[in-house]
Amino acid sequence: MLLQPDIDPIALSIGPLFGYGPINLYWYGITYIIGFLGAYLIGTYQARKSNSGWNQTEVNDLVFYCALGGMIGGRIGYMVFYNFNVLIADPMQMIRFWEGGMSFHGGLLGSMVSLAMFSKVYNKNYFDVFDFGSPMVPLGLLSARIGNFIGGELWGRATDLPWGMVFRNAEAGGIARHPSQLYQAFLEGFVLFVVMIWYTSKPKPRMGTLGLFLICYGSFRFIVEFVRQPDVGLGFIAFGWLTMGQLLSLPMIIGGVVFMSLGYRLYPVARNER
Repeated sequence: MLLQPDIDPIALSIGPLFGYGPINLYWYGITYIIGFLGAYLIGTYQARKSNSGWNQTEVNDLVFYCALGGMIGGRIGYMVFYNFNVLIADPMQMIRFWEGGMSFHGGLLGSMVSLAMFSKVYNKNYFDVFDFGSPMVPLGLLSARIGNFIGGELWGRATDLPWGMVFRNAEAGGIARHPSQLYQAFLEGFVLFVVMIWYTSKPKPRMGTLGLFLICYGSFRFIVEFVRQPDVGLGFIAFGWLTMGQLLSLPMIIGGVVFMSLGYRLYPVARNER
């Protein structure tokens, strides 16, 4: 049995300065910054490939559009999917980002809307934009899950396995649990990143990269949900085992299969160079 490392959620505190402060920089915020930086670097790397069809300005704006859509969609998704009763009782909870609470599935929907706007502004095919952007996501997921771990949130179910971890958050009950945040960091972050880089290094059709991303993330999330603690207030929503995370991941898996199938059927010749 392991004990969660005692990491101060505040990475840096400055001040007070000029009568204000202190200004606190949280690790959770730093992980988001690292995620956006990782997306920028991966996008820049892809744009520099010969015949990529992308330039640095487009990459910069793509990261901005994704960040904005992902943050807004993530907050809306969290409140609607997981805390709808709280939202109805206090609609102002929607804008209280500083209190925490983001949903990846909501962030994905928000990004889809923002990327539609981006594709219109830059006159690019919507699916080409998603294909280009998909490999930029996994490092951000890895970083965000590490942030969840440091913050002692989204822990797993009780376990007697040797790597079971006691989380310091009192709400975790002081019992050994699966460190599901680390499982997700490994699968949704590291493994998905490797898969995306491997796949994009080969000839592929339009919608292929997007489809593979959706299949892999949806599958990884669905699997980890079997050991992740069900969301408070929701529990299991069907069959005595199905969680909200699994329910939201199913359309991703199905959509990914559809996109890959259509891509290989309609666009058998790769659109991007190696």
